[in-house]
Amino acid sequence: MEAIYGNGVALSEKVLDYLWGRQTVSLNNVANVDTPGFKSQYVTFEEEMSRRLARASETERAPKRAVSHAIETSKASLNTTWTESSRLDGNNVDMDQEQVEIVRTAYQYQYMLNSITNDINRLRTAAKTF
Repeated sequence: MEAIYGNGVALSEKVLDYLWGRQTVSLNNVANVDTPGFKSQYVTFEEEMSRRLARASETERAPKRAVSHAIETSKASLNTTWTESSRLDGNNVDMDQEQVEIVRTAYQYQYMLNSITNDINRLRTAAKTF
């Protein structure tokens, strides 16, 4: 598939994995909204992925391989919000924020699924002509 689409499908798969993780963390935050002392968490990956891809694309020798390696080796970061808390029990989960994050992530996930589906459909259409 890489020969046909380059690194597009691999990148889409990696982003789907990260979005799934982000959704899981947001749902965990919601599940712990009433747990005293619980600190909300969030997942980031966009900045690291962007940096790695920028560095890889500047590689003079085998940039395609470097981009592929950058995609494979990128990692999401799990962060905890330690300082913010407006409740007496020390819990800092903001339900409004979590609900917005869950919906936003669901839309991003659906967009990426549509992107992969369109790529595969184009490949299927091209293969039918032979």
